[in-house]
Amino acid sequence: QEQLVQSGGGLVQAGGSLRLSCTYSGRTFDYYTMGWFRQAPGKAREFVAAVKYSGGSGYYGDSVKGRFTISRDNAKSTVYLQMNGLTPEDTAVYYCAADRYGLAYTDPRDYPYWGQGTQVTVSS
Repeated sequence: QEQLVQSGGGLVQAGGSLRLSCTYSGRTFDYYTMGWFRQAPGKAREFVAAVKYSGGSGYYGDSVKGRFTISRDNAKSTVYLQMNGLTPEDTAVYYCAADRYGLAYTDPRDYPYWGQGTQVTVSS
């Protein structure tokens, strides 16, 4: 049974940094495309970043390009989201997600497995 457990997040001042972690348990982590999404109050869930099961460089939403970095450590079955240059507009609940052999990565509907979510709040 697949399970995603998130850690990290919290309150940070504008311009600061945070790192989110998401640890997978279940089948072989290497086979899963991993994504990060976020949802602010009253808004739709937004694609943030993803890294495919085959590895390689990450894919990013336009609003976070150049500031956020996604990485994965297959030995630890963990995906990370390093967030730098945070702004109040980044305030949201962040979710990690997994899709076995996923080829598409920006649509949350493509991901069957989700973490519990973690709050990120950026103060001005």
